[in-house]
Amino acid sequence: GPIIYKTYLKTEYSDENIEFWLACETYKKIESRRKRISVAKRIFKNYIQPQAPKEINIDSPAREAILRNIQEPTQSCFDEAQRIAYMHMERDSYPRFLGSEIYQKLKHRPPD
Repeated sequence: GPIIYKTYLKTEYSDENIEFWLACETYKKIESRRKRISVAKRIFKNYIQPQAPKEINIDSPAREAILRNIQEPTQSCFDEAQRIAYMHMERDSYPRFLGSEIYQKLKHRPPD
């Protein structure tokens, strides 16, 4: 399911939210402080900082909180941004996905 949804989002040039959400899920499982700092900075650089290659649409308070905490990131430092990204998918791209040709073909495909 997530792979097909991500494939659909790529066709709309809007796969940054699911990629960020998945990156956060992986990040939360990191036990090593050193690795967590490294991955947090990579997530920040790719998705959070202004003009990031895959910048997600989050509000200023969420972005500023991450900026304040990025030097000593906790496992939950991206939670608010992740919640916002999920909300965007839930309200916007996922309903479009359910109406898409990709999903409709999949839905009407006979079982293997």
